[in-house]
Amino acid sequence: MDIAFLLNGETVNLYGVDPTTTVLDWLRENRRLTGTKEGCNEGDCGACTVMVTDEDGTRPLNGCILFLPQINGKTLTTVEGLSSPAGDLHPVQTAMIEHHGSQCGFCTPGFVVSLAAGQINGENDHDRQIAGNLCRCTGYAPIVRAARSAARRPVPKWLRDIRTGPSFGATQDDFQPTTTEGLASLLSAHPDATLIAGATDVGLWVNKSMRNLGTTIFLNRVDDLRRIETAPYMIWIGAMTSVESLRLAMNKHHPSFGAMLDRFASAQVRAAATVGGNIANGSPIGDTPPPLIALDAMLHLRRGDETREMPLEDFFIEYGKQDLEPGEFVEAVVIPRDNGPDRLKVYKLSKRFDQDISAVLGAFNIRVQDGVVVSARIAFGGMAGTPMRARAVEAALIGQPWSAETVKAAKWSFAEDFNPMSDMRASASYRLDAAANMLDRVWLEDKGVATSVREVMP
Repeated sequence: MDIAFLLNGETVNLYGVDPTTTVLDWLRENRRLTGTKEGCNEGDCGACTVMVTDEDGTRPLNGCILFLPQINGKTLTTVEGLSSPAGDLHPVQTAMIEHHGSQCGFCTPGFVVSLAAGQINGENDHDRQIAGNLCRCTGYAPIVRAARSAARRPVPKWLRDIRTGPSFGATQDDFQPTTTEGLASLLSAHPDATLIAGATDVGLWVNKSMRNLGTTIFLNRVDDLRRIETAPYMIWIGAMTSVESLRLAMNKHHPSFGAMLDRFASAQVRAAATVGGNIANGSPIGDTPPPLIALDAMLHLRRGDETREMPLEDFFIEYGKQDLEPGEFVEAVVIPRDNGPDRLKVYKLSKRFDQDISAVLGAFNIRVQDGVVVSARIAFGGMAGTPMRARAVEAALIGQPWSAETVKAAKWSFAEDFNPMSDMRASASYRLDAAANMLDRVWLEDKGVATSVREVMP
């Protein structure tokens, strides 16, 4: 595959590259830019963080699970490129020195790049910005102090003028389609190809499983799939919409959903991961399907010139099996709107607050009229081999008074709906108890009771 991009202000043209070569490996092995570190090599530690700029803005990404074709036509900035051509340090670098934010230094370049991207974007929630960067030496207090100090300083001119994708231009490649029609035609001709969207999952197939992906089709340039459209009757979410873009949209329409997405992996992963990918991989612990199912979302699939739609809940057949034909791909997910009050509540339970996989994720969309439950859509992740509705619980609620007694009685129905497994994240009995207690939380929050269990607040 042939690609072209800007690296720290320098034009780079690569010919015949292996499409599954990661940016991290290429930087270290071909350019000796070793400030970008290999830590976990699976997108968790942030030591490999780089900054990518295109027409959609600037964002931090994990170089270890970012394939070279994904930066075609974009601007790539590493920690070595943050200082000015004259050698002036970036404000984040200066602040890290002033506030003693580094000890061993291994993780420091990743922190600096993440915070530099945050400074460009005006991000003031520094805890969220560096949740995907791990340090085991300094502790985070001096790093956060450095972040606050840098945020008060202007973005350096040499980064404000950074060139973006359209002004530079990408090379054209048959296996990097630019339209939905082009993708549909290409996948029809290569139905067994591996689709690569954000690569936050597929990247691990290469790094950890050493899997040969065979024919690969990159979706990152299919712009018409990377958008959210809002109308009075629906919200249309393209499959290539990033989880970060979804988070921002849901903050407006369904704030509890948006708040949960604050805890979806890290800033680096949210910027790369896609809504379609989180659905299509069929994970029983994916964070987006349960709230989308609770919202009665419809899934749009496409193969060639043919399209079909189905309720999202019907897409998941059993563990590891989805209703997806060869040559077919997820095109969009559509959330209906009735212009009624938002009643969606989404709760994520995991061992760590930040950057952790859900043990249980519950989504509750319970509508009440004149004190009676008139509808209920309740969906869970982590409770079965697929994301699944709690239909017995729903039936126990609908038509009943919205009261503590009704909630208490309905909690017994969770055992009818789910027979969860025990694993390293939680036992089966704990999962059932936690799911039932989430229904209590919905009731308590609806009555104005504070239910946050966070003991340490910023």
